[in-house]
Amino acid sequence: MPPITIETTVKNKMKTVWNAWISPADITNWCFASDDWEAPFAENDLRVGGTFKTTMAAKDGSMSFDFAGTYTQVVEHELIVYKLDDGRQVKIQFIDTADGIQVIETFDPEKSNSEEMQKQGWQAILNNFKKYAQGK
Repeated sequence: MPPITIETTVKNKMKTVWNAWISPADITNWCFASDDWEAPFAENDLRVGGTFKTTMAAKDGSMSFDFAGTYTQVVEHELIVYKLDDGRQVKIQFIDTADGIQVIETFDPEKSNSEEMQKQGWQAILNNFKKYAQGK
């Protein structure tokens, strides 16, 4: 399956958007797709070879999982590339434009869910990030 790309534009300064993406204290405020989910835990060591883990959980306690991986490329305020624990690759670009910071996320899909479902889920998380980062 080819990679899936999603994007948004955040109306804020690059430093604010970047920090909202990488700070564990911020990640727990936006890294979930809907209001009935939450991210109760996040850790992040943003450097090549560093790892991250975010726990995503249903607020009713019925389900949770860890989203985790290892960074393979980091260019401050420009690019983050990582490999998920299941081997899939994710690339996030941060581009300063006249309209704000364009965040473009490209990820290898997994085989369990449809590509459309994955695209919608990841886009919902990115939209949640936009809402959070614009409010900072």
